[in-house]
Amino acid sequence: MKLIDSSGWIDFFVEGPKGSEYAKHLKDLAQIITPTIVLYEVYKKIKRDRTEEEALLAVSFMNKTQIIPLEESIALLAVDLSLKFSLPMADAIVYATAVQKDAKVITSDADFKDLDKVVFIS
Repeated sequence: MKLIDSSGWIDFFVEGPKGSEYAKHLKDLAQIITPTIVLYEVYKKIKRDRTEEEALLAVSFMNKTQIIPLEESIALLAVDLSLKFSLPMADAIVYATAVQKDAKVITSDADFKDLDKVVFIS
Protein backbone atom coordinates (compact mmCIF):
# COMPACT_ATOMS: atom_id res chain seq x y z
CA MET A 1 0.00 0.00 0.00
CA LYS A 2 1.05 3.56 -0.73
CA LEU A 3 -0.21 6.93 0.43
CA ILE A 4 0.49 9.87 -1.86
CA ASP A 5 0.79 13.06 0.16
CA SER A 6 -0.94 16.26 -0.96
CA SER A 7 2.30 17.66 -2.38
CA GLY A 8 2.54 14.66 -4.69
CA TRP A 9 -1.02 14.79 -5.93
CA ILE A 10 -0.75 18.51 -6.61
CA ASP A 11 2.52 18.12 -8.52
CA PHE A 12 0.95 15.28 -10.50
CA PHE A 13 -2.22 17.20 -11.40
CA VAL A 14 -0.56 20.50 -12.31
CA GLU A 15 2.29 18.75 -14.12
CA GLY A 16 4.80 20.23 -11.73
CA PRO A 17 8.53 19.47 -11.72
CA LYS A 18 8.07 16.23 -9.74
CA GLY A 19 4.83 15.17 -11.41
CA SER A 20 6.42 12.42 -13.48
CA GLU A 21 8.08 10.95 -10.38
CA TYR A 22 4.72 10.79 -8.64
CA ALA A 23 3.09 9.31 -11.73
CA LYS A 24 5.34 6.26 -11.34
CA HIS A 25 3.66 5.57 -7.99
CA LEU A 26 0.13 5.94 -9.37
CA LYS A 27 0.06 2.96 -11.73
CA ASP A 28 -2.18 0.80 -9.49
CA LEU A 29 -4.80 3.06 -7.91
CA ALA A 30 -6.31 0.13 -5.99
CA GLN A 31 -3.10 0.02 -3.94
CA ILE A 32 -3.24 3.73 -3.02
CA ILE A 33 -4.90 5.04 0.12
CA THR A 34 -5.99 8.66 0.41
CA PRO A 35 -6.86 10.31 3.73
CA THR A 36 -9.79 12.72 3.53
CA ILE A 37 -7.52 15.55 4.66
CA VAL A 38 -5.46 15.02 1.49
CA LEU A 39 -8.65 15.37 -0.59
CA TYR A 40 -9.30 18.65 1.24
CA GLU A 41 -5.80 20.03 0.66
CA VAL A 42 -5.65 19.07 -3.03
CA TYR A 43 -9.15 20.34 -3.81
CA LYS A 44 -8.49 23.64 -2.03
CA LYS A 45 -5.12 24.29 -3.68
CA ILE A 46 -6.27 23.45 -7.21
CA LYS A 47 -9.56 25.35 -6.85
CA ARG A 48 -7.74 28.40 -5.49
CA ASP A 49 -4.86 28.39 -7.99
CA ARG A 50 -6.59 26.95 -11.06
CA THR A 51 -10.34 26.34 -11.51
CA GLU A 52 -13.16 24.56 -9.73
CA GLU A 53 -13.53 22.25 -12.73
CA GLU A 54 -9.88 21.15 -12.50
CA ALA A 55 -10.27 20.66 -8.76
CA LEU A 56 -13.35 18.47 -9.25
CA LEU A 57 -11.55 16.43 -11.92
CA ALA A 58 -8.67 15.89 -9.50
CA VAL A 59 -11.00 14.70 -6.75
CA SER A 60 -12.79 12.43 -9.20
CA PHE A 61 -9.47 10.80 -10.08
CA MET A 62 -8.44 10.52 -6.41
CA ASN A 63 -11.75 8.81 -5.65
CA LYS A 64 -10.44 5.81 -7.62
CA THR A 65 -8.12 5.18 -4.66
CA GLN A 66 -9.20 3.89 -1.24
CA ILE A 67 -10.48 6.95 0.65
CA ILE A 68 -9.72 6.72 4.38
CA PRO A 69 -11.87 8.87 6.68
CA LEU A 70 -10.48 10.46 9.82
CA GLU A 71 -11.54 7.97 12.47
CA GLU A 72 -10.99 8.28 16.20
CA SER A 73 -8.08 5.82 16.23
CA ILE A 74 -6.27 7.73 13.48
CA ALA A 75 -6.91 11.06 15.20
CA LEU A 76 -5.48 9.85 18.50
CA LEU A 77 -2.47 8.25 16.83
CA ALA A 78 -1.93 11.52 14.94
CA VAL A 79 -1.67 13.38 18.24
CA ASP A 80 1.00 10.97 19.48
CA LEU A 81 2.97 11.21 16.23
CA SER A 82 2.62 14.99 16.15
CA LEU A 83 4.08 15.28 19.64
CA LYS A 84 6.83 12.73 18.98
CA PHE A 85 7.98 14.14 15.61
CA SER A 86 6.79 17.78 15.85
CA LEU A 87 4.47 17.34 12.88
CA PRO A 88 1.80 19.88 11.93
CA MET A 89 -1.78 18.60 12.27
CA ALA A 90 -2.42 17.68 8.62
CA ASP A 91 0.95 15.93 8.27
CA ALA A 92 0.35 14.03 11.51
CA ILE A 93 -3.03 12.82 10.24
CA VAL A 94 -1.46 11.74 6.94
CA TYR A 95 1.36 9.89 8.70
CA ALA A 96 -0.97 8.29 11.26
CA THR A 97 -3.17 7.03 8.43
CA ALA A 98 -0.15 5.48 6.73
CA VAL A 99 1.06 3.89 9.98
CA GLN A 100 -2.35 2.45 10.82
CA LYS A 101 -2.91 1.11 7.28
CA ASP A 102 0.70 -0.14 6.88
CA ALA A 103 1.38 2.07 3.87
CA LYS A 104 4.42 3.95 2.63
CA VAL A 105 4.09 7.72 2.37
CA ILE A 106 5.21 9.10 -0.99
CA THR A 107 6.02 12.79 -0.57
CA SER A 108 8.33 15.72 -1.19
CA ASP A 109 7.23 17.48 2.01
CA ALA A 110 10.34 17.97 4.17
CA ASP A 111 8.32 17.37 7.37
CA PHE A 112 8.29 13.65 6.46
CA LYS A 113 11.87 13.33 5.23
CA ASP A 114 13.42 11.35 8.10
CA LEU A 115 10.40 9.27 9.15
CA ASP A 116 10.11 5.51 8.74
CA LYS A 117 8.20 4.13 5.75
CA VAL A 118 8.54 7.38 3.79
CA VAL A 119 9.68 7.55 0.18
CA PHE A 120 11.01 11.09 -0.15
CA ILE A 121 11.08 12.62 -3.62
CA SER A 122 13.62 15.44 -3.71
